[in-house]
Amino acid sequence: MPDPKTMKKIGAMMNLLMGAMMSFCLSLVGNLLGGHFTIVGFLISFVISFILSLIIGFCIPHRKWSENAVRAFKAKPGTIQARLVEALISDLVYTPVITLAMVAFAYFTSRANAAPEALAHMPSFMQMFLGSFAVCMIVGYILIFIFMPLFMKIVFKANGLPFPPPQGGPGGPPQGGRPPQGAPGEPPRSGRPPQE
Repeated sequence: MPDPKTMKKIGAMMNLLMGAMMSFCLSLVGNLLGGHFTIVGFLISFVISFILSLIIGFCIPHRKWSENAVRAFKAKPGTIQARLVEALISDLVYTPVITLAMVAFAYFTSRANAAPEALAHMPSFMQMFLGSFAVCMIVGYILIFIFMPLFMKIVFKANGLPFPPPQGGPGGPPQGGRPPQGAPGEPPRSGRPPQE
């Protein structure tokens, strides 16, 4: 495995990539669901979502939660089953917070700019949130499942590491078969007793 400094760098790069991707896509979906897409509204939603995603990525140990969930489901790391579990945990961590922030921004902005007679016909905050939440959870899950392994491959290669990382320690998987016998500096014994 890479040294802790490299792993920390990999984690930071993954947080940036995943945060930018999730914020962009969910902000786009949220604004389209709102029915009145504007570039300014989209950009503000993206900035708010990106800041929140960075806070989540750097402050919440969701990677450890994912690893624990994979072990709980007895899934082998790197398999489709493990990726499904990991995507679910990340989706549950990221998407509700980002969706809540986007809906809150859209709700209060629309109420502030609406005419007094239109306020009575506007949906409640909970109606807006629940209407966006289900769609964003599905979209977020698909995005995480598809893009997380792709970003991991990019980040590992950018740091000069193979992906998936080799098993068996920093030097990779154990090489060869039986270990040599005898003390250091001595040739391996054949197993046959010396001839008289």
